[in-house]
Amino acid sequence: MHAVPDSRASQRGVVLIFTLIILLILTIGAVALMRSLNTAAFGAGNLAFRRDLMNQGELAVANVEAEFASGDLSTSASTLNNVVADNYSATMLPSNSEGVPTALLTTTLSAAVGTHADLAGATSDVTIRYVIDRLCSQTGAPTGAVCVQSTASPTGGTSGNTAVVKPPTSTVYRLSVRVSGARSTQVFLQTTFTRAD
Repeated sequence: MHAVPDSRASQRGVVLIFTLIILLILTIGAVALMRSLNTAAFGAGNLAFRRDLMNQGELAVANVEAEFASGDLSTSASTLNNVVADNYSATMLPSNSEGVPTALLTTTLSAAVGTHADLAGATSDVTIRYVIDRLCSQTGAPTGAVCVQSTASPTGGTSGNTAVVKPPTSTVYRLSVRVSGARSTQVFLQTTFTRAD
């Protein structure tokens, strides 16, 4: 008689091979999922770190607002010329192709741009440096010919007076901020503001 091979024994071997293949696929999927989660967590951490540096940069905005409200730059006459102690330039500073003043790209401020010390951030590894420049091509009294100015439209009704009211002008200033953090990270912030002449 011929011996008939046991079909159950050969089926057990096939099931084992399929089980190992499925286990390998599940392992590869689990590793890919873990790497994806790590990448997402790393990206979220970087966004949070950047947001924190941006929030700390608002300290420079508050400092400049105080200077223009009641400090060295509070009068129109005080803004006609450079005030290096407050990192203020009465003329537009040279900038790179992204519009960042080149004074912020160096490690130290020069006497021509400013001598105000960097502001300390919320932690010891964060420093905040800023410069203010008046968007004018020359120092002195601001005029529309040499300065970027905004003109407010007059509002209100008429009182029977037919004389044309000249709207007030406001010179435009630019505040540029560099916030340096841990691991040589930097965030640049920039805003413009006006003040009536």
